[in-house]
Amino acid sequence: MTDGHPAPPEGFAEFVATRSPALLRSAWLLTGDAGRAEDLLQTVLAAAWQRWSTVSAGHPEAYLRRALFTTYVSWWRRRWRAEVPSAAPPERAVPDDPARESADRDALRRALARLSRQQRAIVVLRYAEDLSVERTAEVLGCSTNTVKVQSSRALRSLRTDPNLDLFTQRKVVS
Repeated sequence: MTDGHPAPPEGFAEFVATRSPALLRSAWLLTGDAGRAEDLLQTVLAAAWQRWSTVSAGHPEAYLRRALFTTYVSWWRRRWRAEVPSAAPPERAVPDDPARESADRDALRRALARLSRQQRAIVVLRYAEDLSVERTAEVLGCSTNTVKVQSSRALRSLRTDPNLDLFTQRKVVS
């Protein structure tokens, strides 16, 4: 014990130091909020801490990624999820405008937030993490057909989002 706290299990601190930025990025893509992403990752790491000897014997990053996505999908259903009102679409900006890029990221974050938890997890795994349909199904513990159907529905929703439509039109015009 140091400072009244138990010492971390062997290899845990090193793993967290090297892999938590990548895991936090995935958590942020899922939650769309830095604070909630940190909470999600901390929840998963706290659970892994308790069984680190078992987790580290296999593939700890794969285990933690699966825990991250499954925890997100079922996470804190009792919490009230506030609706996030969207502002009117911003006016068109010149290419390479940092403010425009920030607005584009925000529009994407809001569009992702409107998806169901499962759809969002599937979109992040398939397109941000670049996993196959089969691997995505394995991580989420569902069928490949579920991944295909939910992915299709999520992409349809994203394609018809009016804020993202302006984003794609601007890219074509530029």
